[in-house]
Amino acid sequence: MIYRVAIPSPLRRLFDYLPATDAPEPSITPGCRVLVPFGRRSVVGVVVAVETQSNQPANRLRPIEEILDTEPPVPATLFQLYLWAARYYQHPVGDALTQMLPALLRQPGPLPTGHETAWQLTRHGKGLPETALTRAPKQQKLLNLLQNGSITNAQIRAVGISRAIIRALADKNLIEEVSVEPTIKTVASGTGQCDVPFTLSDEQQLAVDSIVLDGFQPSLLQGETGSGKTEIYLQAIARVLARGRQALVLVPEINLTPQTVARFTDRFGDQIAVMHSGLTDHERWRAWNRMRTGQAPILIGTRSAVFTPLANPGIIIVDEEHDNAYKQQEGFRYSARDFALMRGQTEKIPVILGSATPSLESLLNAKQGRYQHLRLLHRPAGVKKPQWQLVDIRGLELSAGFSSQAIDAMGSALEGGQQVLVFLNRRGFAPQMLCHQCGWVAECRHCSTRMTTHMQYRQLLCHHCEARQPVPDRCPQCQSEHLVFVGQGTERSESILNNLFPNTPIIRVDRDTTRRKDAMRRVIADVDRGQPCILVGTQMLAKGHHFPNVTLAVLLDIDGGLFSADFRATERMGQLITQVAGRAGRGDQPGVVMLQSHLCDHPLVSQLCSEGYDAFANTLLRERKMVDLPPFVPMALIRAESEHADRASGFLAHARRRAESIFPPSATMRYLGPLPAPMERRQGRYRYQLTVTARSRPALQQLLSELCPSLEAEPSARQVRWSVDVDPADLT
Repeated sequence: MIYRVAIPSPLRRLFDYLPATDAPEPSITPGCRVLVPFGRRSVVGVVVAVETQSNQPANRLRPIEEILDTEPPVPATLFQLYLWAARYYQHPVGDALTQMLPALLRQPGPLPTGHETAWQLTRHGKGLPETALTRAPKQQKLLNLLQNGSITNAQIRAVGISRAIIRALADKNLIEEVSVEPTIKTVASGTGQCDVPFTLSDEQQLAVDSIVLDGFQPSLLQGETGSGKTEIYLQAIARVLARGRQALVLVPEINLTPQTVARFTDRFGDQIAVMHSGLTDHERWRAWNRMRTGQAPILIGTRSAVFTPLANPGIIIVDEEHDNAYKQQEGFRYSARDFALMRGQTEKIPVILGSATPSLESLLNAKQGRYQHLRLLHRPAGVKKPQWQLVDIRGLELSAGFSSQAIDAMGSALEGGQQVLVFLNRRGFAPQMLCHQCGWVAECRHCSTRMTTHMQYRQLLCHHCEARQPVPDRCPQCQSEHLVFVGQGTERSESILNNLFPNTPIIRVDRDTTRRKDAMRRVIADVDRGQPCILVGTQMLAKGHHFPNVTLAVLLDIDGGLFSADFRATERMGQLITQVAGRAGRGDQPGVVMLQSHLCDHPLVSQLCSEGYDAFANTLLRERKMVDLPPFVPMALIRAESEHADRASGFLAHARRRAESIFPPSATMRYLGPLPAPMERRQGRYRYQLTVTARSRPALQQLLSELCPSLEAEPSARQVRWSVDVDPADLT
C-alpha cells in the first residue's frame, strides 16, 4: 500500500508514504489524519488516496509514524468537496485542508474528547467560611463561587479571576481540576420579543412555502430592507428541525450583527452553536464536533463555518450573500457563498441566499433560472419606504463636510425626539495631512498611500499595513508649523457633531470604537433606549441593524465609488447606499435618506435613488455584458509581489508567456497585464497582477491546472510571493 498524503505546505503536490512499520496492515481511508516525517520534523497530514504504486523510488519512501484516526473525522462526500475546492481555487491541497479543519485537528493525537477543564472545591476547601481568605479577596471570591459547584476556566475568566489566583488555591489544596461535559456555546439572548413565530405576510408565506426541503434547491431571497427575511429563515429552520435535521446559517460578521443572532437565540435557545474567530480553539472544536455528531441542531457562523460537517444536513442559509466578507482575501482564497452552493448540491439540501442588494452573480443566476427567485417587495404593514433627498453640494459652503440642509434636517429630527444616522465610510480624523507652506504630504513609507490622522491616539496610521507614527508638530521637510488636515473621517465628524449638537449623545461606530468584546452590543443597547441621538459611522452601520427610532440617514461622501479602478466598486457603492438607506424609517415614523454628492446628476446615482436597486443592478449587468466582465465571463487574477518591482513584473511576464503557450490569446481566452496593482506598493512590496478571462469556466480551469505547477517549478517563483485568485472579489 502507498498512502498519498496532503501535507500543510505551499507545494502543489501530494507525498507518498509507506504503511507504519510497527502496526498491522490497518485500513486507512481517505480523510484520516496521520503523523508523517517531513524533512527533519514530523507533521500531521491527511490521507487523500490509497494507491498500489508510487512514482518515487521505493528506497526514498518513508513509513507513516502514527495513524491518528481510525475513521475519517469528516464524511467522505464533504471531504471530496474539500478536495474539489482546493482544485477549483488552485491552492495547495495540504494548506487548503489545514485551513478547512479545526486547529486542534492539526495537532498530533487522537480527536479531542470534547470535554473542557473546570475547577471544584477539594475536601479541604469545602465549607470554608466567607472570611477564610480575607487578605486575598480574589481567592475568597473564587472559593465562594465554587461553593455552588464546578466552574469552567472560561466562566472564571469571565468574572475577572486570573490563572495566578487559580494556581494559588490549587497549591493550597483547596481546589482541584476536573473534566466536565461542556454546554453548547451560545450568544447572549436578545430582547425576548421574538420567541414566538410572527404571522407571515402573504409575500413571506409564499416564500416559505416555495422552499422545498427535499433535494437541492438554490433560492435567492431578495427582500426590501426591513421586509422580514430573518423571519423566513427562522420558519424554514423550524421546518427542518421538525424533520430531525440540522441547519447551517452563515453571517458576514457575528460581532457586527448581534441583533440578527439574538433573534435566532430567542427563537431556538440553547439549540444554537456559534463559530467565529473570537472563540478559542477548544470552543471552535466543540461547536464543530457537536454539529458533526448531531448534538447541536443549528450552527451560526462566519465564513469558515461552511466547512463544518453536519450529521444530518437539512438546509444552508447565507445571510447578506453579497457581502465581501464571504470571500477569503489571503491564503486559501475561497468563497464561502459559492462553496455553500456546491455543498447544498452535493448533500442534496436547499440553500437560501438572502439579501436586499444581491450580488450581480446571484441576480444573473436568478434571471437565467438557475436559482429560484423569491421576492419581498414590501415592508411590514404600516412601515413605508424612506424618501430620498439628493443634495448637490457643488458650490455650496459646507460646515466641515455638512451642508446646511443636512444640519437643519438633523436638528428637526432630534427636536422631534427621533434618532439620526450619519454615514461616512472613512474612519479616523482626516485621510491626509499636509504642509500648507511647502506641500509635504504624510505618506506611508511602506505603501503607496497616504497616512490617516487619528487624533484619538495622536498618531498617523496606515490603514493597509498598520504602520504608525506620532502626529508631527512641524513639517519634517520645511519645519513649518502650518500643518492642515484635509478631508473628513468619522472621528472628525463626531467632533463636529458634538459642537453642532452639544446636548445630544453622539455615538461613533467604526473599527476604532468597536474593538472591544461586546462593544457593538452595547452600542445597540444604547440606541434601543430610544432617546434622541446621532449615530455616526462607517459601513459597520449597514450590517442589518434594526434601529426603529432612526428616521433620518445622511450619507456624506459616496462619490469615490464611481471612479475606482476596481470594476466592482460601483456595485458595492450601490449596495452600501441601499443598505444604509434601509436603516431609516423602520419603525412607525417615516424615514428620509439625504444623500450629499458632487455627482447628483450621475446616471447611476439618480437611477439608484429614483428607481431602486433592481434598476441600478440591471444597468450594471448590461454594462458588464458589453465589456465581457464577470458575471458573464469567469475571471482569475494571478498576483505577484516583491521588494523589487522588476522581479514581480518579470515573473508575471513569464507567467503570461507560459499561459499563452497553453492557450493562445483569442476570443476564448484573454490576458491583461502584467500591470501594477491599483495600490502598487503595500507593506514594502511592489504588487503586480495578471488578469485572465475566459469564455468558459472549464477552459479557465484547464489553463490554471497546467499553468500553476509549471510556475511553481520556476526558479523565479522563489524570489516573489505569488498567488492565484479565482473569481476575485477585490482587484485592489
